[in-house]
Amino acid sequence: MILKNKLIKRFYLISTLLFCGLVFIFLWQDFWQTQQLLIASSESKEKIALDELIQPITLQLELNQSKVKLGDKLFHEPRLSDDNKVSCASCHNLNIGGADRLVRSMGIQKQLSFVNSPTVFNSGFNFKQFWDGRAETLEAQIEEVILSERVMGGGSWLKVINKLKQSEYDSWFRKLYRDGITGDNIKDAIATFERSLYTPNSRFDKFLHGNQNAITEEEKQGYRYFKSYGCISCHQGMLLGGNMFQTFGLLEDYFGDRGKVTKADLGRFNVTNNEYDRYVFKVPSLRNVVLTSPYFHDGSAETLEEAIKVMAKYQLGRQLPQTDINLIIKFLRTLTGEYQGKPL
Repeated sequence: MILKNKLIKRFYLISTLLFCGLVFIFLWQDFWQTQQLLIASSESKEKIALDELIQPITLQLELNQSKVKLGDKLFHEPRLSDDNKVSCASCHNLNIGGADRLVRSMGIQKQLSFVNSPTVFNSGFNFKQFWDGRAETLEAQIEEVILSERVMGGGSWLKVINKLKQSEYDSWFRKLYRDGITGDNIKDAIATFERSLYTPNSRFDKFLHGNQNAITEEEKQGYRYFKSYGCISCHQGMLLGGNMFQTFGLLEDYFGDRGKVTKADLGRFNVTNNEYDRYVFKVPSLRNVVLTSPYFHDGSAETLEEAIKVMAKYQLGRQLPQTDINLIIKFLRTLTGEYQGKPL
């Protein structure tokens, strides 16, 4: 009887130990799997962060609204030009994407510019201004354009200031600037207005903010192709461009094939006289790109399809399937943002 009781106790002890062991193993496996999922999730999030080279445009900027209003008026003011016919808005029409949709713009006395006019929208985020990057700031770009004999023909700030002093601008400037109308203050007001021309809240930005339904599956596939083909190596950051220089014709001779090379085609070389900078240009932003044709510094591509084919050949050294091009275009259409809360 005693032996039987000992065997029963031993049996229960062994059973309890086995049960506890099994529970321990189960709990350990569950813990291990949970940790692996957490690690994988963390690595996945880190990978997404590393792979995601595009950032959404900021939703709000703090700007002096009184200067914005003055700058808006000056941006559309033809009296800044020598013939009182050309304004900043002549080449940068805010109603058609901030550009003029011409191969080359027309300045005073119907003189043509040497390059295509890029959009003014989001220009405040560019790391330099002009295709060749010769202006470090918006203010420097504004000065060159107003005083340029070919564009606005101002000639000197004295002429421009004297015209504005004989108008309603005199009292307006005195309210905002202690020294009234000066060249620096004109540039400051216009530049402040141009910095207000940012276009957040595109469908793609909404996607970047976490709304997976903001763009379609086809548009997501187009974005994947945009990345996998290497377009994103130059078109990244908040503007999908505007933050670096690149050689036009990196893998194929674009200018040799196009012919009739002009001084403007030399790009950044005209600024630095460095042979390494021959045919180098600021990478343009792709924000609102469907609204800003024609494309490239020479305005040679009339459509996005043509522009993508040119980029694929001369920058990537390959020919893309038409189906992939179509999907990339669908993605590019998601980059159109809003200005003052309304879609462009």
